[in-house]
Amino acid sequence: MKFLLGKKLKMSQIFNDKTTIPITLITAGPCFVAQIKTKEKDKYQSVQIGFEEKNKSYRYLKEFKVEEMEIGNYKTGDRLDASVFKEREKVKISGINKGKGFQGAVKKWGFHGRNATHGVKHEERTLGSVGATGPQKVFKGKKMHGRMGNKRVTIKNLEIIKIDLENNLIAVKGAVPGRKGTLVEISNS
Repeated sequence: MKFLLGKKLKMSQIFNDKTTIPITLITAGPCFVAQIKTKEKDKYQSVQIGFEEKNKSYRYLKEFKVEEMEIGNYKTGDRLDASVFKEREKVKISGINKGKGFQGAVKKWGFHGRNATHGVKHEERTLGSVGATGPQKVFKGKKMHGRMGNKRVTIKNLEIIKIDLENNLIAVKGAVPGRKGTLVEISNS
């Protein structure tokens, strides 16, 4: 199991012989093992790592579940950086996506909207019919307007294109959830 915490820097592109590859730059680490949780003491096994040291503690702490065979590989205070991963390796990246605020059903769910003519007045982007006549209620789970975004998203099978060990940078092919500066969790898929 390989894992690391980082921050999304920006999106860019790399020019190959024939194609352009879209990439996302991530500052990956350095992270430090803050705590090791065991079945005897905590009733589950995981490794807690800290990112961005601040006043003898860490700004971000995250736990990653580890199998019993691998827990011996980690000790409190170990340093993890971008050298954990290799180029051309597939990873999954989790983060909080951009918040869009309160949105209507056309933007949130991709509804078609109504006609602009033929008797429709001031209702081009409305929802339409909400419920049936029989039950006299709106069923739970109905796609309606509401808050959009600001949720945890995981994208799997992203390929690592380049690793810069001196600056702790990882270039991942494709898009990563969140805005610039979003905390992301990188782990092997």
